[in-house]
Amino acid sequence: MISRIDLRGDALPEGGALRDLLPRAEFDVEAALEKVRPICEDVHHRGDAALVEYAEKFDGVTLEHVRVPAEALAEALEQLDPAVREALEESIRRTRIVHRAQRRSTHTTQVVPGGTVTEKWIPVQRVGLYAPGGRSVYPSSVIMNAVPAQEAGVESVALASPPQKEFGGLPHPTILAACALLGVDEVYAVGGAQAVAMFAYGTESCAPANMVTGPGNIWVAAAKRYFTGRIGIDAEAGPTEIAILADSTADPVHVAADLISQAEHDPMAAAVLVTDSEELATATEAELKTQVAATKHIDDRIVPALAGRQSAIVLVNDLEDGLKVVDAYGAEHLEIQTTDAAARAERVRNAGAIFVGPWAPVSLGDYCAGSNHVLPTGGCACHSSGLSVQSFLRGVHIVDYTRDALADVTHHVVTLAEAEDLPAHGAALKARFGWKVPESK
Repeated sequence: MISRIDLRGDALPEGGALRDLLPRAEFDVEAALEKVRPICEDVHHRGDAALVEYAEKFDGVTLEHVRVPAEALAEALEQLDPAVREALEESIRRTRIVHRAQRRSTHTTQVVPGGTVTEKWIPVQRVGLYAPGGRSVYPSSVIMNAVPAQEAGVESVALASPPQKEFGGLPHPTILAACALLGVDEVYAVGGAQAVAMFAYGTESCAPANMVTGPGNIWVAAAKRYFTGRIGIDAEAGPTEIAILADSTADPVHVAADLISQAEHDPMAAAVLVTDSEELATATEAELKTQVAATKHIDDRIVPALAGRQSAIVLVNDLEDGLKVVDAYGAEHLEIQTTDAAARAERVRNAGAIFVGPWAPVSLGDYCAGSNHVLPTGGCACHSSGLSVQSFLRGVHIVDYTRDALADVTHHVVTLAEAEDLPAHGAALKARFGWKVPESK
């Protein structure tokens, strides 16, 4: 059901050589890019008409309106299962607590007397959020995208989610209910690359956005790449990943359950166990067989995910090697289930989010830890962060110098300008002082 990679014995290779030994899903965004290009440009030229046509072609629905009517949002919230509403509200509450604490404040530094630099944090003006609607429904992703945008102070927040034939061409009602709970009243029944194009270019119904965030399939990732530069993006999200670093003290029941929890997302989902205990590896393999047989989505998601090249049990000499492996892998989600889990978690450099000990499973982070579950995939955790309030803020420096403060540094500016053969740069200062370089104090 899941393969093994044995890295015991010889010293581990470093850098790219180690990464090449580890399991990873194939995710060719570049190939998908050529297929989404005509869709994106069609939306550019035909606007809403193209969106309606693609809804019929890809989703099998005929849209009366691209934008979801306000009454549909209200009705979805009214009909929401009370237990689901309570859970969503608790998820929103906890996510707000964490993200509100991430807000940044304006800071002014006096560089010299009369010379200051102020860093001001300005939110993006308008953001388009994407909530997937394929194999599963993800109201939790609505929360994880909307809350940090709102806490950052984004003025205009819109959301797109694929239309569903089962619900009369509207996005899934739980998605709509989550939007209503969050106060996101601008919602569009648009999916895939065409949703990203709608936000990038704007249409008759939807104003263009400055930024698009949210997970999606390879077509959404390709459209994000296509529009990078025109709009800001969070990341090109690939298949979800879990890596677990565990020793002999870990419970194989927990380990197997956590691997399966991510495998049920998608047949390309990655589930990786890194351990120095062959006994745990064997026990986990047995638990996987038992637990998979008793769950849902077996043949279409879980079994292909666990059996795919992206999933494996990786055996290492010791936990020091285990740390090197998980750092090289750079998992979206990393669980540490060892005797000294907190101390080892402190030493991890590359992970989207780290879950410490047996009582912090990835599923907690998916919904109600307060953390954000929109995280870097495909090893991008070595250079990128998960979604946060900072994702929606831009730092702007405000420079304020008096005449005397400028005069005191002019000779340095002129010297550096001439060293770079850019004399007009220096002349811009000389012009302020009668074309003479003032003497420094």
